[in-house]
Amino acid sequence: MSGPAAGTAHAATTTDVVCLGESMVTFLPSQPGRLADVPSFGRGIGGAESNVACALAAAGHRATWVGRVGADGFGDHLVETIGGYGVDTSAVRRDPDRPTGIYFRTATDRGAGAHEVAYYRAGSAASAMSPANVPYEELFAGRILHLSGITAALSADCLALLRELTAPRPGRPLVSFDVNHRPRLWRDGDAGVLLELARRCDLVFVGEDEAEEAWGIVGAEAIRAALPEPSVVVVKRGSAGATVFASGRRPGPRSSNAGGAGNGPGSRSTEGCGGENALGSRPAYAGKADSAAGGAEDAPGPRFTEAAQAARGDTVTVVPALHVDVVAAVGAGDAFAAGFLSATLRGLPVRDRVRHGHLMAAAVLTVPGDLTEPPARDHADRLVALDDGAWGRLRLGPGWTAADRAHEEVRTP
Repeated sequence: MSGPAAGTAHAATTTDVVCLGESMVTFLPSQPGRLADVPSFGRGIGGAESNVACALAAAGHRATWVGRVGADGFGDHLVETIGGYGVDTSAVRRDPDRPTGIYFRTATDRGAGAHEVAYYRAGSAASAMSPANVPYEELFAGRILHLSGITAALSADCLALLRELTAPRPGRPLVSFDVNHRPRLWRDGDAGVLLELARRCDLVFVGEDEAEEAWGIVGAEAIRAALPEPSVVVVKRGSAGATVFASGRRPGPRSSNAGGAGNGPGSRSTEGCGGENALGSRPAYAGKADSAAGGAEDAPGPRFTEAAQAARGDTVTVVPALHVDVVAAVGAGDAFAAGFLSATLRGLPVRDRVRHGHLMAAAVLTVPGDLTEPPARDHADRLVALDDGAWGRLRLGPGWTAADRAHEEVRTP
């Protein structure tokens, strides 16, 4: 398959979400300190897109990871480990001439000045992904195609591939894009291409900090103004929570019978990210921020004018973050995206999508690695349904997901 011109729009969906990107073997330090001082490392896996796929599969969705690894032991480990989470890895390609990427990192917070990451991914199998060698049938087989800006930074061929996948075409699944700006990967500093790619997608995740660093854009409203095309823009604001701009201009992911009558190429189901009714039950933002403690009108936070909102037809939803006793601040962004996409597939309101994202992130933040078992769906749904005051009082620490599962087992005969 050498491009998307083989009639993939006619294929029925065979999975919920397809995630494309590089996964690497991660070496995690046995103790804090500089890389030069750490005596040993434990082996794990890392990769934004495969992390999302693993979290979605663990949450009960059909998830597929498409990538490229070397024909080596590290490639075997990645495919077997990701597959062990229930992810379909049948579309992963093996490269006999290029190695699987690996990296080492310190135990400190990624955002801290002392954090170190040593990548060994130049010339990796994944960096050779291009429009000529990816399985387009598998990429377009899902209701959602999830991409990341990391892939665009790997090589010129990878950038060309993302431009192909984000190009408008009949029958394209809903395209989700996590900006995932990694300054170390953009040697020439030209991260502006991430803005170009984001504008071609349907659902965009972007952090306030990375928008400022990559594009010089400050504030949620300015980010939305720079990204007018996507129907949903999720601005992650760290400990302040997340702000979602959602319009009814575009429909959501294809229904699972996309090839059937009434759902032919180019049609979509309104379940998911499109349409005001599908997007959520909250009213349009009226110039006041929601409060973490119950929606008080004078709560601090960004303020949006009704005129600017009406010009785009946006509904704006602000959802406070949770209080979390953090063990390791890695993998949280991927988990948040997975939680939001999971709730999107279920057709939940925007506020609930964001809350599910926060809960998935909290599960990862309270463990040492990038991946963990998410909270049981019924438990997550109960927490998501809390009123604003109770949500604001939640505090989650290590073991909170396992504790709930144990409680459920005791109550279940």
